[in-house]
Amino acid sequence: MKILSLKKREEFLHASKNGNNVATKGLVLQTYPIEKPKDEYIKIGFTVTKRVGNAVIRNRVKRRLRALAREVMTNHASDNFSYVLIGRFSTITRDYIDLKKDLKYALHKTECYINKK
Repeated sequence: MKILSLKKREEFLHASKNGNNVATKGLVLQTYPIEKPKDEYIKIGFTVTKRVGNAVIRNRVKRRLRALAREVMTNHASDNFSYVLIGRFSTITRDYIDLKKDLKYALHKTECYINKK
């Protein structure tokens, strides 16, 4: 499954106002339903606030979230939703395996988890 990025501010605001939010120790997941896409793809946005750290740390957090999304979301996320992954202060120090568990838990809580394998 292909991953497309959310780019416009309106899409991020729509997710925060109208979507479901689940916070875990390592990340926050926001989801909102979309119309069924013609092609198989998932729209994901990544964001990290300045509170997390300077630009180097924020970019490192985003890289971890992108890698996590490629591994978990392509196999377990429903394509009827758009997603926003928000990095937290603990995202940089949390083990990658625990981040995977956090994301899978958040997908379960938002009822967006499917098993494609």
